[in-house]
Amino acid sequence: MKQGFLRLVALATLLAVLLAACGDSTTTTGSALSTTANTGASTTSASATTAATGATTVAGVTTVAGVTTAAGATTAAGATAVAGATTAGAAQTTGTLKVGATAIPHAEILNYIKDNLAQKEGLTLQVVEFTDYVQPNLALKDGQIGANFFQHVPYMEDFAKKNNLNLVAVTKVHLEPLGVYSKKIKSLTEVPDRAIVAIPNDATNGGRALQLLAANGLIKLKDNVGTTATVLDVTSNPKNLQIKELEAAQLPRSLEDTTFSVINGNYALAANLNPSKDALALEKAENNPYVNVLTVLKGKENDPLVQKLSKLLTSSEVKKFILDKYQGTVIPAF
Repeated sequence: MKQGFLRLVALATLLAVLLAACGDSTTTTGSALSTTANTGASTTSASATTAATGATTVAGVTTVAGVTTAAGATTAAGATAVAGATTAGAAQTTGTLKVGATAIPHAEILNYIKDNLAQKEGLTLQVVEFTDYVQPNLALKDGQIGANFFQHVPYMEDFAKKNNLNLVAVTKVHLEPLGVYSKKIKSLTEVPDRAIVAIPNDATNGGRALQLLAANGLIKLKDNVGTTATVLDVTSNPKNLQIKELEAAQLPRSLEDTTFSVINGNYALAANLNPSKDALALEKAENNPYVNVLTVLKGKENDPLVQKLSKLLTSSEVKKFILDKYQGTVIPAF
């Protein structure tokens, strides 16, 4: 009887050992589930999926909080993706910025920066010169350049509206006073009846020229027309001026055929006209809305390279360059 009892105890012990061994053999392949759960996500499969706020893996591509990362694009051994992290590189802080500009003074100012200041800031400038006021904005639209420097805000806004562009003025740099020039008369008191007068044909500079004529008593305009003035807004023309609208770049050459022409400062300088000496009348700088600006497409204004150029354009070194070189014909606006 005692021996039978001992046999039963031995059998029970053996059975317990066998059951324990069987349990060990059914261990799940948890070691294969190498997923690290971030923000409370749980391990769900043996495919080494990393769960972060609901991340899933399909054919080796991991999507984390809406960001898709191709397999191997960012992974270092043991790395864990965090919600909101991106795999794209940071915006480039050094490199080349291609800038469109008219020759004088814009390209000259940019070339001064290129040769003397840009390298210290990790900026390489490529200056592309244009001869009119249309192509620099179209080149910006087409991605041929990354910024331009030639226009004032009223022109920029008018061009953008007419051409379905979204342009942004990054920083104000300088003013080039619009002036009245002539090869026929030496004073506006000598303006004859039916004098031929040329003004810019673009909307904002044309209105600007008419305002200059009005400020000097040659015509009167409708009240409150501002920079949008056109020849149709002239209410009084005692000298019967024959006003002709020409492309701004052609105005210096028009002096052979006109009594006088109203010419933008940059084109006057390019034609070797000195606004402070040769102009019969000049715009006033005070409260002038026609300050020239650095311009980019909307969304590019905070680009590190653009911001570096903006900083340099308004630096003390550039202010001194403008004052020394142009002797009051170009006026810093900063």
